[in-house]
Amino acid sequence: MTFGFAPSSAASLSTSASAASASRLLEPAEWAAAGIPLLRNPREVVSGLHARHQPGPSTAIVAVLDPDERLRASASFTRRPAPADGWLFRNVLLSQLRRVIPHDLRRRTPVRTAVLLYCREGDARWTEEDGAWMWGLRDACTLHGLRCGAYITLTRDGWQVLGEGRGGRRPHASSAPEPFATAEAPPQLPRTGGVASEILRRAAAR
Repeated sequence: MTFGFAPSSAASLSTSASAASASRLLEPAEWAAAGIPLLRNPREVVSGLHARHQPGPSTAIVAVLDPDERLRASASFTRRPAPADGWLFRNVLLSQLRRVIPHDLRRRTPVRTAVLLYCREGDARWTEEDGAWMWGLRDACTLHGLRCGAYITLTRDGWQVLGEGRGGRRPHASSAPEPFATAEAPPQLPRTGGVASEILRRAAAR
């Protein structure tokens, strides 16, 4: 006669939950193959969000950009201590998006793009937590009628657009925010010569 122990229902549920949580993340190769639109000027986007929200460790910033990469809405929040799970991240991102901007579900094709900046400890290398944020961002964008845009980490080493290989040293996780004038500088007036310059000079002198 052989005696054995059947796995408890609690253990089975725990194993199933862990497996489901592990599947709710995206590897860097999957993210790169997903056709995420590239930011034309990622440093400008990062600097603008950093100056606006001044994130600390475990702070996430979700932002919505128009087709010209102008900021239309953004929200920041602190991640609560809990296992990294893309489903939970999706829910909190969707909640923040619903709070700051109407959905675009009636459009045939998404026009606006959501990007996520996450300030965290550690270096710039991909982690499972990053993979869960990627999964959550992609799913939240689908449910809100937005294009899924870049996922950016902010660490002590600087900022990094994951899946693209683009990054910079400033701003970083502990740097002071740049003034808005630097982060979002207005376009300069074109330099012209001759009569136009003389007219502008006389107008300024009045």
